[in-house]
Amino acid sequence: MLLFNILLLLHFGAFAGYLFILASLWKDITAPRNKTGMILGIVILLTDIGLAALKYPAINYYKVVPKLLIFLVIAVLNGLFADKPLTRQAYYWLTGLTLLAALIAVVRV
Repeated sequence: MLLFNILLLLHFGAFAGYLFILASLWKDITAPRNKTGMILGIVILLTDIGLAALKYPAINYYKVVPKLLIFLVIAVLNGLFADKPLTRQAYYWLTGLTLLAALIAVVRV
């Protein structure tokens, strides 16, 4: 149970950090970005997989599968715009998908 809680805290911290990065780009989307967002995205994906593996038989698939797919789409979008500035549409997609993943995480099914 301790490992699960540690992974959950890492997952939440990485998610909050990624949301902070997106919020800091609100005024100037074309501002140069560093690789912190991609690293946080990888941490989010790995901790999500680890949390699902630790709870394997009793997984709530209605929450885990859509959230994992959303994180994969976010990772692909970050990969596509890794070397160039974000477009307004890509920024809105990233922000919307991130908030949707947060909403899925906190809604009780």
